[in-house]
Amino acid sequence: MGTDLKRTVFIGYDEREADACHVAMSSLRRRSAGGFTVHLISMRAVAKEYRRPTELRDGRLWDVISQAPMSTSHAIARFFVPKLAQTGWAIFMDGDVLVRADVNDLFDSLDPGKALYCVHHDHRPASDRKMDGQIQTAYARKNWSSVVAFNCDHPANRALTLQLLNTAPGRDLHRFCWLDDSDIGSLDPAWNWLVGHSDPAIDPKIVHFTDGVPDMPGYERCAFADEWRAELMRIAA
Repeated sequence: MGTDLKRTVFIGYDEREADACHVAMSSLRRRSAGGFTVHLISMRAVAKEYRRPTELRDGRLWDVISQAPMSTSHAIARFFVPKLAQTGWAIFMDGDVLVRADVNDLFDSLDPGKALYCVHHDHRPASDRKMDGQIQTAYARKNWSSVVAFNCDHPANRALTLQLLNTAPGRDLHRFCWLDDSDIGSLDPAWNWLVGHSDPAIDPKIVHFTDGVPDMPGYERCAFADEWRAELMRIAA
């Protein structure tokens, strides 16, 4: 991809995981040489166009259309990224990540012939709970959408209309229902390495603490927890 195209990164933000989001932002900036803009994204960030009915049930977000819980406030908001970026390549990443490589290397690897890129995980969690007691929802292509590079100029992404964004069940958006399979490029698994699930032989470029970040009970000693805490300490210093 030519470096003259716009490059944007969006990090999913949830108030309950503010420290995790700050770690994601800090590690992204520290490891990268610049050349892109960075934004936080949540339901609040897209409030003017987000029309999905959402409720609080037992203190947790519930998406009425999907009839399913949302573990974060960016669960659906991530799919508004092409609307926000408008042009060029836009990378979305969940807020519970640690970036260990320059994301410009990811941008440089992308083929404009694809509508988006992601790691094609075969993620089938054994537990029905994750993070701070959140329900672990099963759906096709789980975690494919947790790190995504959107080609905002690709004609296939024009099908991701506001009507679709505000009416489709979340499980359909997470499997990229508006695209043909041939439009979905495959990233190196190192760009979305799932702690406790991905091949331990891989040297991760983005570590994704999908079950829980290291400041949550039970995850204090998970893989790369020390690096995560070191990044948090840099922020506080």
